Amino acid sequence: MISSMTGFGSCEAEVDSIGRISVELRCTNHKFLESVFHLPDGMLSLEDKLKKEIEAKVRRGRVFCSVNIKGEEAQGIFVNRRLLKNYLRELNSVKNEFKIKNGLTLDSLIRLPGVLSLKENKPAGMHIWERLLPLLKLALAELIKTRRKEGNALAGLLRERSGLLKKDLVVIKRRFAVASKSRLKTIQAEEERLAFLKSADISEEVDRLNFHIKNFQQKIIKGGPVGKELDFITQEMQREANTLAAKSFDLVISGCAVQMKSQIEKIREQVQNIE
Repeated sequence: MISSMTGFGSCEAEVDSIGRISVELRCTNHKFLESVFHLPDGMLSLEDKLKKEIEAKVRRGRVFCSVNIKGEEAQGIFVNRRLLKNYLRELNSVKNEFKIKNGLTLDSLIRLPGVLSLKENKPAGMHIWERLLPLLKLALAELIKTRRKEGNALAGLLRERSGLLKKDLVVIKRRFAVASKSRLKTIQAEEERLAFLKSADISEEVDRLNFHIKNFQQKIIKGGPVGKELDFITQEMQREANTLAAKSFDLVISGCAVQMKSQIEKIREQVQNIE
């Protein structure tokens, strides 16, 4: 089964002595695997652990991991006295230097950044890991589920489009046999006939396209992280289709080749979403 790179997963729970913990995972398209974290203060030490868990389940994409902890209600007020002393020292220095007469009030002091705050129960990162891990695993399971669901839809679409390519290829192959014979009847000189066959022969491009289409369909059936392989195959299909169109001497073949090029481009757009 193939997976899309886009998906979402979340989980939250009320944990005794800690509060409500929520984990949210969002994944978008990316060439490689990249993890971006938004963690509460004091939990940066858990980033490596979170990254390892994500990398064990996700092979490609940009994963945004957000962890929020809503602790118990504040039980008191905290005054950062050391910071307040530093503020007072610097403010008094400025006041004396510039001979400012207005005095400092309590109201202005407590409004200074970092001086006054509410006390919350914020557990240290390593102590919360045992409670956080089960929630992360549930969020990851939901993320994987949504990625696989979209991947399944993409697989059906790609099978359908690659099937249309095979039909166009059959039409081109049959039309070339008829059109080349008709053209040869109008050419009398043997050298011109040989030159025409050499320049107009598209059998190699048809064979290569047929191989790439089969390979593409087999990769979809195989599943797994095949996004990069599928992207490479579509590039090769587009290259062969361009060559085929350039060699064409028949309007029907040219029309089919243009249609194939358009179909391959649509396929490649969808392949960009696959892990």
